[in-house]
Amino acid sequence: MTGSPLRRTGGLSYTLLLLLFAGGLGFPNPIQAQEPVRPQEDITVVYLVRHAEKVDDSRDPELSDAGRLRAAALAQVLEYSGVERVLSTDYIRTRDTAAPVAEAMGLPVELYDPRDLPAAAHGILEGGGRVLVVGHSNTTPALVAALGGDPGPTLEDSDYDRLYVVTVHPDGTATTVLIRFGVPTKS
Repeated sequence: MTGSPLRRTGGLSYTLLLLLFAGGLGFPNPIQAQEPVRPQEDITVVYLVRHAEKVDDSRDPELSDAGRLRAAALAQVLEYSGVERVLSTDYIRTRDTAAPVAEAMGLPVELYDPRDLPAAAHGILEGGGRVLVVGHSNTTPALVAALGGDPGPTLEDSDYDRLYVVTVHPDGTATTVLIRFGVPTKS
């Protein structure tokens, strides 16, 4: 068969290929996501992070410039996640890490007690949906475990770039995905 490869490709005409790629046959354009993809209603998805970088080691420090950038990166990562609740401990660094996501989603930041992680896990699972939880290096992996997930490797004091995604299924089983976001930290 002769002819330009632009006009015929594997038996399909150029026009048909153009229609397929342009969405002319009713296929959605994956680049133009309109709404977050929703999981089954009875599945709970929990996003857990440790607060972002802080200015110093005082009792209740603010976020550093790097921490504010990381909090903004978290909001960008979770932009289409469909987060319905945002939970934080009652510290400046955790509230300020949660704030960009809460603002983007039009949600308040709800406080939880990191000294009672079983109660926090129970409240998260009872409420269901999609939840962001901002905690600390010593509480975030423990909350992952309280939700039935796998906390994976030890979360070091220098680790700020980990995002746990715990999916809790109706039968109580959980799957955990650990990803990194923002500028990588040393560890």
